[in-house]
Amino acid sequence: MSRSALFRERVAADPDNPLFRFSLGQALLAEGAAVEALEHLRRAAVSKSDWMAPRILLGKALLAIDRRDEARLAFEDALQLAVGQGHEDPEAELRALLAGL
Repeated sequence: MSRSALFRERVAADPDNPLFRFSLGQALLAEGAAVEALEHLRRAAVSKSDWMAPRILLGKALLAIDRRDEARLAFEDALQLAVGQGHEDPEAELRALLAGL
């Protein structure tokens, strides 16, 4: 069973669980299904205003489908969280992603 299939089952059983949504979005993005990942990553991101990881993946999903302006917004939002929370590695990754836009 693929990771996305596993998390599809979990989301179906508990659609309001942000961790399941995040994990499904992450799996879909890794499997090349960026468009499908968007809904799940957005729902995970809005579930917690200080959760950086879904914002990073949301930006990557948007970038994968060439929605660069939206990706920039997601990356900028994630960067603010990375700086505020002292996450140096994600901060460096986000600065590089933004520089490439």
